[in-house]
Amino acid sequence: MRLAQNLSHARLKTIKQLYMRTFPAAERKPFSIIQKKQAEGSMEILSIENDTGDFLGLAITILYNGIVLLDYFAVDDSQRDGGIGSAALHLLFERYSGRRFLLEIEAPDIPSENGKDRIRRKAFYLRNGMTVMPFRVDLFGVEMEILTYGTQVSFDEYHAIFTHLFTPWMAAKIKRVSQKS
Repeated sequence: MRLAQNLSHARLKTIKQLYMRTFPAAERKPFSIIQKKQAEGSMEILSIENDTGDFLGLAITILYNGIVLLDYFAVDDSQRDGGIGSAALHLLFERYSGRRFLLEIEAPDIPSENGKDRIRRKAFYLRNGMTVMPFRVDLFGVEMEILTYGTQVSFDEYHAIFTHLFTPWMAAKIKRVSQKS
């Protein structure tokens, strides 16, 4: 398995289709912005592929000041439940070793239509060595937990990603909603 970054037009189209199908509209950035940020060097669009180059999934990361935010991560529906997600996540840990690695997940204890998926998603990341930070955020009206791999990150460091790489409007839509002691 590998992570590929230099993508053909056809592969980028496949990634975009999985992105649009998998992530709720309220949580998606315009794909054109992601492509623009990749061209600027502050985001990476990665194709998760098997050794013969077949598409298995996507990973989209934000890079800022020694921090990597796994912004979007999805395994194609036809490839799920075979260990691909765990293997791909560990490839990401290797790719970004030496940087602080984090991601957001929808808070699993908030009542929702996808409550079981939220619980399953959190369990997946915890099984793969990630830990929950002691704060939550309201990300465009969705309460999220922040998980990290082998590191700590403060709310201010997390928020700085959006303050420095995106618009002030976007940064203003991200707020701390709780802090655990």
